[in-house]
Amino acid sequence: MAANKRPDDMERITTPALAEAFIDEQLKALREQIGAKKVLLALSGGVDSSVVAALLIKAVGRQLVCVHVNHGLLRKGEPEQVIEVFGKQLDANLVYVDATDRFLDKLVGVSDPEEKRKVIGGEFIRVFEEEARKLDDIQFLAKGTIYPDILESGPVKSHHNVGGLPPDLKFELVEPLKFLFKDEVRVVGKALGLPDNMVFRQPFPGPGLGVRCPGSITRDRLAAVRESDAILREEFAAAGLAGKVWQYFTVVPDFKSTGVKNGLRAFEWPVIIRAVNTRDAMTATIEEIPYELLGKITRRIVSEVPGVNRVLYDITPKPTGTIEYE
Repeated sequence: MAANKRPDDMERITTPALAEAFIDEQLKALREQIGAKKVLLALSGGVDSSVVAALLIKAVGRQLVCVHVNHGLLRKGEPEQVIEVFGKQLDANLVYVDATDRFLDKLVGVSDPEEKRKVIGGEFIRVFEEEARKLDDIQFLAKGTIYPDILESGPVKSHHNVGGLPPDLKFELVEPLKFLFKDEVRVVGKALGLPDNMVFRQPFPGPGLGVRCPGSITRDRLAAVRESDAILREEFAAAGLAGKVWQYFTVVPDFKSTGVKNGLRAFEWPVIIRAVNTRDAMTATIEEIPYELLGKITRRIVSEVPGVNRVLYDITPKPTGTIEYE
């Protein structure tokens, strides 16, 4: 059987009991593979990397070194949650790197979406490489590869310069989730005791809020995206929509319009709300947000988020619109 083909007789993990059996099997396999050596993991706080981290902590403890890079484009509270869950609750060997200024300085004046992605991805690799070079005796690199990644990209070699790292930084890969689908990863994460808001975290792009701040990113507009997104998520959770809508977020485009605040003209940004449902991300339908809830969200955003005077609701399905704006 091909090394990267899911076994035909592998039972789908749909229950806590099946998740526990998978965890026990992986703990044994991980301990046999890693032995007394050290493992490095880029811990984003997303579902896949968080479940890999929790699994490896259970298997080899502080032999795992987690590197969490805050590139300044994360949602409100996410770096703090990673530090709380992994650094404090799970006693992980966690390296936290606040590279906010470094990333945002590199992005000044960069407006092309693809160029922004290249800057963010390239700088992440450089930061991760720098942290990796500070560590001794790292032989393994853990990744949150899941089965759809393999189906989309083909076989992954067990030794290579991973993710653009220089050729001298070669690690053996550790990919305990590589035969699992996303729903199975979530069941395993629950069984490992990770918090629901981490296990059921909605999809979040690698460049983070950078793709929800179209055009050249400025710190004040990025702050408006972060704060308005936090309000939207808080109100969706309070209204019972958090687990019913596949993805929901705010966007702050790079233009302003005239409004009125406190009896004075206010030339400020709009905030765009987007909420969609999908099965495969190839097509998407619009979630109908109750008008009363939209009104509450609007009132909070225009009163609590500096620099904003309008809230717009995007009702474009995919196609013709994509889910994200960039």
